[in-house]
Amino acid sequence: MYSWRGYQGAGLDADDPHRITLTASDQGEVVGTLTIGIDAGRGLMADHMYKEELDAFRREGGRLAEVTKLAFDHSVQSKHALASVFHLAFIYAREMHGCTDAVIEVNPRHRRFYERMLGFRRVGELKVNPRVNAPSFLLHVSLAYVAQQVEAVGGAFKRGIDTGERSFYPYFFSPEEERGIAARLLRTEAAEADR
Repeated sequence: MYSWRGYQGAGLDADDPHRITLTASDQGEVVGTLTIGIDAGRGLMADHMYKEELDAFRREGGRLAEVTKLAFDHSVQSKHALASVFHLAFIYAREMHGCTDAVIEVNPRHRRFYERMLGFRRVGELKVNPRVNAPSFLLHVSLAYVAQQVEAVGGAFKRGIDTGERSFYPYFFSPEEERGIAARLLRTEAAEADR
């Protein structure tokens, strides 16, 4: 997806235990991926360009997660699949790693999408990202804001409720489903630690 857009490769450090790639599938076919990195050990990829802005969140006690490598098959028109991957990433960051905030570097033409669909807000100025040789903005969303949206409208799509909300949040899991997913992730982590 990135090379198709004309971006240079932006390889991830595969040995970094603080990054996990989630996939969305449709009838056994992978239709999308999203990588979530936790601000621990090696820092974040966005530190290369936006360290000053990220350090401001850190000084205020923020624990950061970073969304990278979002790629979705455009032939799959599923808000639910894309929303589910984002929600899982946010659950993973918040519940398993205590993250308070999420950031993402995006091309200017995608900025409004993230603002409208997930409530991200711009931080800092437009810069040229040398990892992909393209302009990018740093965007931020508070995971407390995400939790409020889940509480208010999460799961509405599955229940057939039209909230009038045009973001991804009605397509997120319901609060009950979120708690169940978080509990399963924490149990799995505890079982892994006991091995």
